[in-house]
Amino acid sequence: MALSLVACGSPAEVGTAALGGPTAKPTVGVILPDKTSSARWETQDRPLMAQAFGFAGIEPIIENAEGDEKKFATLADDMIRRGVKVLIITPLTAQGGIDVERKAQAAKIPVIDYDRISLGGTAEYYVSFDNANVGELQAEGMLSCLGQKPGGQIIEMQGAPTDNNATLVSEGQHRKLTSKYDSGELKLVKAQAVDQWDPVLGKKLFDEILSGNGNKVDGVIAANDGLAGAVIEVLKEKNLVGKVPVTGQDATLASLQAILRGDQCMTVYKPIRDEAEAAARLAIALAKGDQDGADDLATGNTRDLVAKRDVKSILLGADLITKPTVRRLVAESVVRPAELCVDDLVAICKQNDIVVN
Repeated sequence: MALSLVACGSPAEVGTAALGGPTAKPTVGVILPDKTSSARWETQDRPLMAQAFGFAGIEPIIENAEGDEKKFATLADDMIRRGVKVLIITPLTAQGGIDVERKAQAAKIPVIDYDRISLGGTAEYYVSFDNANVGELQAEGMLSCLGQKPGGQIIEMQGAPTDNNATLVSEGQHRKLTSKYDSGELKLVKAQAVDQWDPVLGKKLFDEILSGNGNKVDGVIAANDGLAGAVIEVLKEKNLVGKVPVTGQDATLASLQAILRGDQCMTVYKPIRDEAEAAARLAIALAKGDQDGADDLATGNTRDLVAKRDVKSILLGADLITKPTVRRLVAESVVRPAELCVDDLVAICKQNDIVVN
C-alpha cells in the first residue's frame, strides 16, 4: 500500500498550475481539520501528502480548517472553483462534510473522506483506520495496566460527539468494558464527550468529574493522546500521576515520553504514513483518470447507515504501544531517539534499550 518515498526535498504544496502558471499539472485539494486535536495533521499528514503528490507529478493544495466550520466550507468552495481533480477532506462534522460533498458532486469532483467519514454524505471513497479496533486496543491496554482491582472506578474521556471516529472508538472500548461495568467488576464514574477533542476543555471537564467523585479514580480511558495529556496534568496537580493508568491514541512524542515516565499506560500507534500515502495514491489514480486503479486500491467497504450505502474504503490496522514496545517505534524511525530521550528520559531510555546516538 505504501509508496516508496525518497528523501530528496519537499515539493511546493501549491505549484505553478494551481497558481495559473504555465505547467498544467493535475491538482488535488486537501483540507485538514485543525492544529489542536493532534499534532499529526501538520507534522505528518501535510508533509507526507505533499511529498507523495509531488513525486507523482500532482500539484497539491493543502490547507487546514483550524477547527472552523466556516473556514472548512470556504476552503472547499475555493478548491472546487479552482477545478481540483480530486478533493480530500477530513470533515469537522458530518453535516459540514455532506455540504461540501454535494457541491463537489455537482462539479463532478470525486471526494475522499480522510480519517473521518461524513455519515449521510456522498464521498466516493473513505480512507481511515479500523477505529472500533482502536477502541478495543485501548480497553485491552487499560485492563492490563489496571490488573486485578475489583470495583475499580473508571472515567472515560471520549472524543468529539460530532466525530464518527469517536463513536467507533467508544464502541470498540465497550466491547471489552460493558460486561465488566454490568457485573460490577468495574464502576463507570462517567463517560464524557469532549467537543472538538479539545485538550483545554478536556482538562476542565476531567477536573470537574474527578473532584465530584472525591478525587477517586482507578483508571482513565482517554480517547486520544491530547486528552490523555490533559488528564495527566490534572492527576499531577492531585498527586495521582503514575498511580492511575491512562490510555491514549496517536503515539505522539509527548505520549511516548509520558509512557516511558510511567505517567501514561499505553497509546495506539496508527501508521499515519500508511494512511496518508494510501489516500494520496488513491487520489493520484483518480486525478489521472484511472478509475479502475482507484477501485483496485479500495478493496474494503464501510456501511453508511445514514445514507444507506456502502462506501469504497481503505481501512488500516493499528498497534498497542506500552513501555516495553516504545523502542519498536524508535527502531522503525517513527520517532527519533534524540527527540524522545531528553532530560530525565535519557536514563530511562537506556534502561529500556533505546540507544541515543
